[in-house]
Amino acid sequence: MQPLWYRNAVIYQVDVAFFLDSDGDGWGDLRGVTERLEHIRGLGASCIWLLPFYQSPYDDGGYDVTDHLAVDPRFGDVADLAMLLNKAESLGLRVIVDLVPQHTSIQHRWFQEARRDRTSPYRDYYVWADEPHDTDVEPVFPTVEDSVWTWDDEAQQFYRHVFYDFEPDLELGNPKVREEIRRIMAFWLRMGVSGFRIDAVPYMVERARAADPRDDGYWLLAELREFAALHHPDAVLLGEVDVPPEKYADYIGPPDRLSMLIDFWLNNNTFLSLAREKSEPLARAIARRPTPHRHGQYATFLRNHDELDLEQLGTEDRAEVLDRFAPKDEMRVYDRGIRRRLAPMLDGDTRRIAMAHALLMSLPGTPVLLYGDEIGMGEDLSRPERKAVRTVMQWTDAENGGFSLAPADRLAAAPISGGRFGYERVNVAAQACNRESLMAQVSHLTRTRLGAEEIGAGTCTVLETGVPSVLCLCHELDGRHLVAAVNLAGEDVTCELADVRLSGLVDVLSDREYPPPGDDPVKFVLGGHGYRWLRRREDPFSDALHPEGD
Repeated sequence: MQPLWYRNAVIYQVDVAFFLDSDGDGWGDLRGVTERLEHIRGLGASCIWLLPFYQSPYDDGGYDVTDHLAVDPRFGDVADLAMLLNKAESLGLRVIVDLVPQHTSIQHRWFQEARRDRTSPYRDYYVWADEPHDTDVEPVFPTVEDSVWTWDDEAQQFYRHVFYDFEPDLELGNPKVREEIRRIMAFWLRMGVSGFRIDAVPYMVERARAADPRDDGYWLLAELREFAALHHPDAVLLGEVDVPPEKYADYIGPPDRLSMLIDFWLNNNTFLSLAREKSEPLARAIARRPTPHRHGQYATFLRNHDELDLEQLGTEDRAEVLDRFAPKDEMRVYDRGIRRRLAPMLDGDTRRIAMAHALLMSLPGTPVLLYGDEIGMGEDLSRPERKAVRTVMQWTDAENGGFSLAPADRLAAAPISGGRFGYERVNVAAQACNRESLMAQVSHLTRTRLGAEEIGAGTCTVLETGVPSVLCLCHELDGRHLVAAVNLAGEDVTCELADVRLSGLVDVLSDREYPPPGDDPVKFVLGGHGYRWLRRREDPFSDALHPEGD
């Protein structure tokens, strides 16, 4: 058993609905994911995060759940998940799944029972009011929902929903609701998952605090962590926690809360640095981020299945990122974010996209890759809201990008066709045998990252290089030093390090061949949008950081 396996993992995020259709009904499914596990493992990923595959009307990408213990028939059944988990284990892949305990679908049996009868035990599973009143929370989607309260004619009361009006909030202060959540967790842990990505954690804590102010509501996270550990000692709880970094310790601080926290603060400042082609925002963000406790970890990412939410930036900084990466109104959403994929934001430039992935892999924490970003997929702005980035995986240049054999009118989403990012040009097959392709570079980065325990478990120091466009980090663990340098700008530069302890550096990863670094003082060249990882020759285990097969 590896209790801290998640500190040195690379997570690949899969939307089952859009990954691969194995039965020709137009929807991706669990068998499709199983068929493509070798692709994920070949990239170097060590863990898969499956987006919701539960029974659902699918009005919110599966987060509107009607049965947390059932696989939606369009994705297969429980036996299909068991097959996926078995094959994943044989390939050395762990699997985590989404846990959605903050709300349900309005069509969930619990809510239907609750709205029919005020005396039903399910009535107290949700949050009701005779009159709408001010709360500490605002609608998550302000341009879509103007209130967190909606009147229900059948119930003759208002119900609360932080998200869409078809997703009523669960009353997590109710012990029976928490018992249901534990039952859900136990079921999937017994199936063999390695943990959960927990949706909307701050809103869960808010409900817990309202019911019991003890420990400011964070007792709920301790309760979930204790339960998960009893059923699966090395299970991970990865929280969606979009809060300022000063609040991180509340969620991940003591060992009895979340195992991991998705780092939106670092993500927002990554894009501010990319927009300015300057390392200062990222350097400042790393310095401000609390060091996680020895059992904790941060999850870093570039893009995910939602909008690029820029709420952690100030007004002027947010406007700067929006102007740079979403210059048209149709590219923006919810008055705060961007509904685009990474590759189009970086103009489809393979060098810049590879550089961004090198930056991700260099940051302290556990990197998360969104399906399709390894080949540079684009977005479909004709799809509403966040669905713009939820498009089908592009496997080949065949019909529907190799995603499905179904006719176009039955597809879960139309493939992106034509233009710079269409499946005819951008697909896995076209890049698989090209050593210069984006997929080859991302795979090289990912496999090398798995050998770099210093990044996942060590301490991180920002190094001054004299070059504003270069982010240079020194990761240290057990006497080993790994220097990771990434050039955010397009011009070649020469970096100089003042730390004399870092003499005798040798390359372990780079975007191209470079002359060896010099000493006294330490100097090295970095190409435009280039990257280098270097290690001290005399460090212990100096041969450890070489990717498999290189």
